[in-house]
Amino acid sequence: MIRELFHDPELAVAVAFVIAIALVSKRVWQVLTAMLDERAAKIKAELHEAQKLKDDAQKTLGQFQRKHRDALQDAEAIVSHARAEAARLIERAQRDLEAAIERRQRLATERIALAEAQAIAEVRNTAVDIAIGAARRVIAEHLGDRESQVLVDQAIAELPQRLN
Repeated sequence: MIRELFHDPELAVAVAFVIAIALVSKRVWQVLTAMLDERAAKIKAELHEAQKLKDDAQKTLGQFQRKHRDALQDAEAIVSHARAEAARLIERAQRDLEAAIERRQRLATERIALAEAQAIAEVRNTAVDIAIGAARRVIAEHLGDRESQVLVDQAIAELPQRLN
């Protein structure tokens, strides 16, 4: 009966095909699993690398966020300092301006007082010159030589007392 089975060519081809497939499938299975294992290892390495890159990116992002926060704090400190400095400079400029205005007012007042004193002295000098001229005319018209000589001698005598 087994012999009869092998005489049938279809059965022999089927058995030979199954044996060939079994032999080939074992080798194909080994090659296929090796390829799949290699691919899995490659994917695992890529995933590990991607995780490492992600961790590095998170670390770098954290550093940049800290730097950004620090830069904002520094900028706020600089702006605050600049505002304080500007306020101080404005206050100083106002004080300097007030002092300059006061100094100019004082100088103007002094100049006005000096001009007033000069004008008064000029008026006095003019009045004295006019009075002296008038006195000369009156004396010249009303006094004689002898009376004028007495007045000159009297004025010379009083001169040392008036100068002291």
